[in-house]
Parts: sequence; structure tokens; C-alpha cells
Amino acid sequence: MWQDEIVEEIHQIREAYAKSFNYDLDAIFEDLRKKETESGREVVRLSRKRDLKTRWSGRARDIGEDSPDTSRRST
Repeated sequence: MWQDEIVEEIHQIREAYAKSFNYDLDAIFEDLRKKETESGREVVRLSRKRDLKTRWSGRARDIGEDSPDTSRRST
């Protein structure tokens, strides 16, 4: 199977980065937040719509609604 050298290099860099934090996602996230802050770039936070949740079926319903999931039909 053909392998892209650039993609392979990215995978190696990503693996080394994760290994440097002992694969601790919290530590990785904290480091990325620190780098984000130190970059001096403007960070835009997009707010979520809290009243609707779009499902894979394309339908939307209220998040707080306690109705059963009707997206699957029994056969």
C-alpha cells in the first residue's frame, strides 16, 4: 500500500507529542490552551444553540425533551 511521506511525518510528530505527555489528554489539552494564549492571536469562540439539537437524520428536537428517540424504526 502506498504511504504519503507528509502524512507519515505528521503521524510521527503527533505520536511524539502525545508521548511527551504520557498520552494524558488533560495535560495535552492544557498545553494546547497555553500555546493558544501565548500565540497572541485572536481566538473566536462560537456559541452553541442550546434550544435545538440536530440529529444525523436532519431532524431537530429540544434537548430537554423527555420523549423517546423515534429516529429508529422497529421492524
